[in-house]
Amino acid sequence: MRASPSPRDPSDPSEGASVAPPASPEWESGDADDAADPALAGPQTLQAVVPPEFAGERLDKVLAQVFGEFSRSRLRAWCEAGRVRMGDAEGQPRSKARAGARLLLQLPEEPEAAAFAPEPIELNVLWSDADLAVIDKPAGLVVHPAAGHWSGTLLNGLLARFPESAALPRAGIVHRLDKDTSGLMVVARSLAAQTDLVRQLQARSISRQYLALAWGELPAPVWVDAPIGRHPRDRLRMAVVAGGKPARTQFRALGCCRGPAGAVTALRCVLESGRTHQIRVHAQHIGLPLLGDPLYGRRGAACALRRQALHAALLRLRHPRSGEWMQWRSPVAADIAAQWGELGGDAASLDSRDWDAPSGKEAS
Repeated sequence: MRASPSPRDPSDPSEGASVAPPASPEWESGDADDAADPALAGPQTLQAVVPPEFAGERLDKVLAQVFGEFSRSRLRAWCEAGRVRMGDAEGQPRSKARAGARLLLQLPEEPEAAAFAPEPIELNVLWSDADLAVIDKPAGLVVHPAAGHWSGTLLNGLLARFPESAALPRAGIVHRLDKDTSGLMVVARSLAAQTDLVRQLQARSISRQYLALAWGELPAPVWVDAPIGRHPRDRLRMAVVAGGKPARTQFRALGCCRGPAGAVTALRCVLESGRTHQIRVHAQHIGLPLLGDPLYGRRGAACALRRQALHAALLRLRHPRSGEWMQWRSPVAADIAAQWGELGGDAASLDSRDWDAPSGKEAS
């Protein structure tokens, strides 16, 4: 488990250092941190321990697992530059990892090195306990620091709101929403909870249901089972491609209305997997591009929305500690509701309270 840059060890001693969240399609997670090494301790040092399952693996491969926010090639370069220690010795890319060995990564002075710092960002927290928090994310908020967005992200806000999340990989984030997608996300507040939530995502037992507005009509519900990978020509986009990762989405029409540019359908979208841009790609693939979508939408179509009409409306999961099924709902975002109303759509058709969800405690 990675610790955020800090002059001291911010980990919670109650967290089990022997528990490592498994790799998942959404995130790859590491293990718990250990005490600071005075030889490298400082504001630009990250810490971790080698999970038992990675014993004997190349060190650069292990680093890519526990410090997954950085590429393996960059971590290899930092190894070669003497910025990594395993135990009391310098770590080299080909070094064999030792189970339980302490890892220290000294970051250079680059923009991304300062990305994992707390910032006072207002977050709409719908639920919070010692194990998890459920956030209603607004459109426009980036989830995780990356090129062009090294600050002002959800992760920065989590570090300020829940300081103990500094001791968790990616501050407890276990899945993402695109910057301009609004709605529900779950984040972990303990290593044990993060481990459990990642496993639930792997088992596809977490239900994530979305509301979308799309150009066109859908006469009957449809399951789209089509692999997704990087677009062969446009590297900013994803596409349905042979050899892509398996992806499966259900689309169901909630209502349909006609505007000046043609029919618009309100869709209920159910994810069975969690690939990058999955709903947007699958919707375009079946001829139902989302309104306002700058990458996959209908070019030249008049639309007041300044982002894709996609909202994560329902989240259902098993609580990591109690095992109780819980679910949360988020009312459709105001800009999507306004667009639907302008087209003459019935507001009641966007109400997720009418969706048939498996029985579970409705959290509030």
